[in-house]
Amino acid sequence: MKDFPVIDLHTHCLLSDGVLCPAELGRRVAVQGYAVLGLADHADPGTMPGIIKTGRESALGLNGHMGGLTILPGVEITHVPPALIGDMVKKARDLGASHVVVHGESVVEPVAPGTNLAAIEAGADILAHPGLLTEKEVALAAERGVYLELSGRGGHGLSNGLTANLARKYQAKLLVNSDGHAPGDYLTPERQRTVALGAGLSEEEFEALMEEAVGLAETFKQRLV
Repeated sequence: MKDFPVIDLHTHCLLSDGVLCPAELGRRVAVQGYAVLGLADHADPGTMPGIIKTGRESALGLNGHMGGLTILPGVEITHVPPALIGDMVKKARDLGASHVVVHGESVVEPVAPGTNLAAIEAGADILAHPGLLTEKEVALAAERGVYLELSGRGGHGLSNGLTANLARKYQAKLLVNSDGHAPGDYLTPERQRTVALGAGLSEEEFEALMEEAVGLAETFKQRLV
């Protein structure tokens, strides 16, 4: 069994509804085994520019001073009408987000129907907690290279098994993320593995997922240059 540091590309700080500033969040997760911390604070058309700007300033100011931890300033497009998602994904990249997450159709929130498909069609980097995905959506995610999230967060993780099964069938890409908002939410290497194996992945599939996550994080780092 191979050990992996945590690569978590979906977390929240006080730029939206998280409780910690990026520096404290970074320090706390670094000591519990993180190599990459991806900020992905909730945003809509009005709040997104400020969130990305401040996230970038925090990440660029802190990186190099946090031991082996890299902070990536992404954004999570959240509860935005599906018709607006395509333009917002493009705008987020133009504003300098390292990665673009879309808040998927979680089974525990009233996300607008059509959000998953709009995010995949727009080529978002990550579709978070996508809920009751359809086979059409997963096949398209595989084609477009959109990563599907296995969520470590409460009710959002109820559909992890479905996501893993359909991803295996259509060879779609998977990530394990915490969707953490407060201390106690964030992953450890052991919990990262548990989320994946609990969704039905084999140890070999988990290891392949983590190797893929390493490469993806490197791609996102390059967007900060």
